[in-house]
This record gives sequence, structure tokens and C-alpha cells, in this order.
Amino acid sequence: MASTLSDRLHPYKPYLFLLPALALFAIFSIYPFFLLTATSCLNWDGVFPANPFASLQAYGQQFVGLRNYLEVFTHDPVFWTSFAQAAYITALALTVQNALALLLAIAVNRRLVGAGAYRTIFFIPPILSEIVVGLIWFWIYDGNFGIFNNALTQLGLGAWTRSWLADPKTALTAVAIIHMWKGFGWGFVMFLAGLQTIPEELYEAARVDGANAWYRFRHITLPLLLPVAMVVSILTILGTMQIFALIIATTQGGPGYHTEVPITRIFSSMLGSSRFGYACAQGIIFGLILLTFSLIQMRFPRRST
Repeated sequence: MASTLSDRLHPYKPYLFLLPALALFAIFSIYPFFLLTATSCLNWDGVFPANPFASLQAYGQQFVGLRNYLEVFTHDPVFWTSFAQAAYITALALTVQNALALLLAIAVNRRLVGAGAYRTIFFIPPILSEIVVGLIWFWIYDGNFGIFNNALTQLGLGAWTRSWLADPKTALTAVAIIHMWKGFGWGFVMFLAGLQTIPEELYEAARVDGANAWYRFRHITLPLLLPVAMVVSILTILGTMQIFALIIATTQGGPGYHTEVPITRIFSSMLGSSRFGYACAQGIIFGLILLTFSLIQMRFPRRST
């Protein structure tokens, strides 16, 4: 009888091993997502009463349907401004940050003396706390005692000094520089790993055929690094568009709204204005936009092949 039952359960044993992971995923991902979606259709201040079995009205909740979503699209220009500002930081990260990461990975991959030390040094910024990094750079950018302004003064460029994080013209770019300094190490490690999977025989054959360094880079390195570059680009977009702690530690979205990004805007709607339902609607819209960008980007390698 036992053997017969075991034989019947045999096809389902792999799924039984998956049950713990699926249960955790359902509890901590699927259920919160549906709760978030339901809350986005409410006008709710986030305050719970003592009686958990009370009605929606007792919870201070009012069902408004898609009204929160319509408000995001029609009456919240600051949210879309924050999205554009996050896109600006993302564009710089995709170009400057990832280009720097690739160049450093190529340099370290060439059997340099102390290459192991360089790998460690370049990977230190990503593992540092964003709050700590933000506070350090806040001091560096300080308009009165900052190292950056002091260096400009020593170089005879005192006219260029300013309070970099408080000036609307420079605050967003200054934050982007901090983010790129902290984030290039992830791309560096991934590009370096990708470079080490390229067979050296391909480069040797190209050298025998008389190919110069640029030709080898263009026709060997870049095509074989394309899958890694796609992963780095997707992670850069998702990570940069969700920048939050660095903004809080440096500018808190100011001056004005000049460094506001979607996450800080959602945070402000939730805790600053006590509009939890509206913040949930902003979060869902923001998540769908990021998902769309990721899906579009993932299709590029398929088209290229």
C-alpha cells in the first residue's frame, strides 16, 4: 500500500519540494501585490481603528475606483517631473557609468600588476550604505567648507564654486554623479566576468590576421559581451529609476522639486500627505512603466540575432 502511494506521488515530488518557496513567494509577493492593488482603489489615510472587523467607513476608507489613477495622469505634474528627473539620472548611468565600468573591466582584464587589488577597490563603492555615501558627498559638495569647492579655489576657479546640492541648476547632476560613483562597480564586476568567458584564441587569431585593437574590440568583444551588456542595462534602469536613500541623504528632493524622483514622490504622498491609496496607485503606475521598459529592452538581443 505504501509503495503504491509513493508511486502515485512520484510525478508530483518536484512540486512538493517547490511548495516552501512558492508559499513564501505567495505570502511576501503575490499577496502584498493584490493588497496594494486593492488599496490603490481606496481613499485612505492609513490609520486603522481598534476594531479590525469594522466596515470600510470605520477604517477611514472610501472606495473611489480608478479615481486615484486618473489623478496621477491628469493632476499630478510633479510625479511626471520626478519621473523625467529619474530618467535623466538613468540616461547618465546607462552611458557614462556603464562606459566607465566597461573600460575599467577591459583594463583590469589585461593581466595588470595588482589587478586583484583593483577589483576589490572598484567594488567597494557599491557595497557601501547609500545613506553613508550620501552624507559623505553632502560634505564634499558643501558650499562653504566642501572639498570640491576648496579644490576649485586652489586651481584658480573660485568663480565656479557654489552650493552644488542647493543650486537648482546643478543639484540633479550632482546627485547623478554620486549615484554613478557608487554604482559603477556592479557593472564593472559583470563586464569583467563576461570578458573572462571570451576565448583568448579568438583574439590570437585576429592578431595573426593583422586586426588592430579597435577591430578586435568591435568585432569580438562587443558582440560576445552583448548578453552581459543587456543584463547590466536592465539592472541599471531598474536600480537607478528606484533611487531613494541617496536622495533622502543629500537633497530630500529639493531644492523645490528639482531632485524629486518617483520613489520620493510616492513616499511624500504616503507619509507627507497621508494618502495611502493614492501612493499605491502611483506605485503601480511606476512599476508598470519599469516593467514595460524592461520587456522592450529584453527584445533587442532577439532582434539583433
